[in-house]
Amino acid sequence: MSRKTQTLLAIAVVAGLVGYRMTRPAADTDAPGATTPVAEESTAAGKPLALGNLQFQPCSISSSFSKDSLEAQCTTFEVPEDRANPTGRKVPLNIAWLAPEKEGDLLPDPLFFLAGGPGQSAVDSFQQIAPAFKELRKRRNVILVDQRGTGKSNLLACEASPEAVSSPQSYEPEAFAAEAAKCAAELSKKADLRHYTTTEAVADLDTVRQAIGAAQINLYGVSYGTRVAQQYAMRHPQATRSIVLDSPVPNSLQLGNIFARNLDDALALQFAQCSNVASCKDKLGDPRAELDALLARLRAQPVTVTYRDAASGEQREGQLTAETVAGLVRMYAYMPAAGALLPKLIHEAGAGRYEDLMALTQMLQSDMKDSMAMGMQLSVVCSEDGESMTGAGGDEGTVLGNQMAQGMAAMCKVWPKGTAPADFHQPLATQVPALVLAGEFDPVTPPRYGEEVVKHLPNSRLFVLRGQGHAVLGAGCMPKLFAQFVEKADAKSLDGACLDKLNYVPPFTSFNGWEP
Repeated sequence: MSRKTQTLLAIAVVAGLVGYRMTRPAADTDAPGATTPVAEESTAAGKPLALGNLQFQPCSISSSFSKDSLEAQCTTFEVPEDRANPTGRKVPLNIAWLAPEKEGDLLPDPLFFLAGGPGQSAVDSFQQIAPAFKELRKRRNVILVDQRGTGKSNLLACEASPEAVSSPQSYEPEAFAAEAAKCAAELSKKADLRHYTTTEAVADLDTVRQAIGAAQINLYGVSYGTRVAQQYAMRHPQATRSIVLDSPVPNSLQLGNIFARNLDDALALQFAQCSNVASCKDKLGDPRAELDALLARLRAQPVTVTYRDAASGEQREGQLTAETVAGLVRMYAYMPAAGALLPKLIHEAGAGRYEDLMALTQMLQSDMKDSMAMGMQLSVVCSEDGESMTGAGGDEGTVLGNQMAQGMAAMCKVWPKGTAPADFHQPLATQVPALVLAGEFDPVTPPRYGEEVVKHLPNSRLFVLRGQGHAVLGAGCMPKLFAQFVEKADAKSLDGACLDKLNYVPPFTSFNGWEP
């Protein structure tokens, strides 16, 4: 699959359901008959540790975004690819176990971390969000399972084609369909792509829960991971002690072309931070009007730009297109602290100074191209939301437009699809304690999604974090509230006054920062 398809998928559509950004770093826990899964003591360095029926070996969890690593225990646990054929091909699930430093008061219900995407590895991505788990990890095991098709669990990722930059014509639905067909043919040599869906992943999680000997578990899901958490709580209510939904995707939501309108709504809020400040408006004008003019110009004629490569420092030349600018705008909108620079970047490009915009676009493409298992992503999206992938009449004038929905629809026509339960898109309606988090400026899962989720959960509570974007667990005092919630499994008793200290990031009027 070409870098064009990987980047556009990762940036402009479903991969937008993920984004980690850390801003800083005795309870009612026992289910009837529950016993605490305790690790067997190891008396020799490197000796395997057992958690339930699984044997683990020492390992380190690292991330390309951090120089630090986490010491953990890792194992591989095989499950049937097709549960209707248990003697057939197996999927080796990659599992990491983060144990508390002190086991004396270990609580019986571990927390499972569910990554976003779909297509992101839980093991590879946890390091970026680990500081928010510091307090929780004092008394609980944290379990990371690479969802089937991601990470080291039979990764479904296609080799990138040589071309690094594509012409606007290669974004046509026919080109997307051709690439998807090629990718499916390659991956089908090692996987039945119909069996890499959310429903299969939920069954895997419960198999792991049983194998480690946990009667109940807590679930933290971010973005797409919130869909997995809701589906697990729906299928296994007795095994679910609590759920935390960070930037939630409601069960009832079919993805379709929700992203174009959600992004425009978020940009209106974020750009207002400049338009409502006289010094910013005087220097940078109307950010949305300038963005629309820039995109129109690039759609008519992409420009060749000489820029400095952020990784090597070398001068390079590349083509700047409307599609890549739209992708950069969207990813910056995920993080309002970075998005504060958008009006300045757009204004510079509007004046014909494209170098900074081009350098950031290329850096983002390089960072994102391998972060998602695109084959797994297509198996999930096409099986669960493919029929909703249609263009919306009112979205032609948005930043993203209908192109991505049309491209996804074309790919789903040729991608092997699994089945979902008849009630897959029914709202989660349960007594499970739930903490739901949303960012005020989230461009992909806006606060109204959180409002929709909590309507059906009587033991839930929604926090909307001021000025925040996507994936908000690390913002302000949220890690403390997160730990308190999992400790007590009671969202309504949390004192969220500390979140009032969160504030807006002023827009940058120069590359040195905002006006004093």
